[in-house]
Amino acid sequence: MKHLVTGGSGFLGSLIAQRLLERGERVTALDIWEDPARHPDIEFVKADIRDREAVRRAMTGIDVVHHNAALVPLTKSGKEFWRVNVDGSRIAAEEGVRSAVRCFVHMSSSAIFGAPKRAPITLDTAPQPAEAYGRSKLAGEREVRQICEKAGLQCIVIRPRTILGPGRLGIFQILFDWIREGRDVYAIGSGNIKFQFIHACDLMDAYLLAMARGNSGTYNIGADRYGTLREALENLIAHAGTASRVRSLPPSLTIRSLQALDWLHLSPLAPWHYLTYHKPFYFDVRHLLEMGWKPRYSNDEMLREAYDDFCAAKGTGDGADVASPHRRRVKESILWLVKKLS
Repeated sequence: MKHLVTGGSGFLGSLIAQRLLERGERVTALDIWEDPARHPDIEFVKADIRDREAVRRAMTGIDVVHHNAALVPLTKSGKEFWRVNVDGSRIAAEEGVRSAVRCFVHMSSSAIFGAPKRAPITLDTAPQPAEAYGRSKLAGEREVRQICEKAGLQCIVIRPRTILGPGRLGIFQILFDWIREGRDVYAIGSGNIKFQFIHACDLMDAYLLAMARGNSGTYNIGADRYGTLREALENLIAHAGTASRVRSLPPSLTIRSLQALDWLHLSPLAPWHYLTYHKPFYFDVRHLLEMGWKPRYSNDEMLREAYDDFCAAKGTGDGADVASPHRRRVKESILWLVKKLS
């Protein structure tokens, strides 16, 4: 079969494209920038997901669409979130239907649940996004599902927890940098809240398992072994063997301060980060385990691997040739001063 991966140069899109290629599939990656590390057997189409004509051409002969093109929280894109994550998703789904693809896989986000009032989050939990990015991802998910259902097209919606894996930078670069230097790291509140991540490889295993079922469905995907956010940070520090400590910050004052710094463009942290990371956030994944999914990584294992990869120099470059926000370094802005005082 032939697959089109939109956002195919991003952290997750490039992994999906590579995994499909390893399975012997024909793969095309569509993105606004070309990954210099792209495998030569993966065809590349340079296009904006909002360019309907370009997307239509890229869909020719495609059997399965893997829609990952999106603006992520780190970009702080304002109204552009809607134009890319909603309008772009609508175009991708409509052109997939027009081209008679067999299956449309839509990458949604756990951000659609905002700051959940209770956990675990199940497939019956009502989405309630807390900020612009989450609202755009929920609207995009609903657009795609409606278009596919109307056309009778198989539609798989994937909602991952925060993704980790080798090469994952973005906001994690700040955490890894600080721990490597022995700086204190901070939790909003006590940090004694259950918190779940997902390894990119485990996400892909669940993803492909969902595809193999041959029917439409929605999947909330997170690790099956995890503890509290404080435990995850303390265990990573122990692994690193540095003098870092986890310090707690008062939630209300910290959130107001981060909102002000965000408004002044002095902080890399986006609303999705500071409005939700002090709340228990984890998925019930029994539906995946019952399907035969066997995740390999716990929170601790994936954090250790990503940290070790970062320290091995893959995470120390400036990422000047990488356009993906999750694959390049983040400018710390005022957090640089906080680090020096920690």
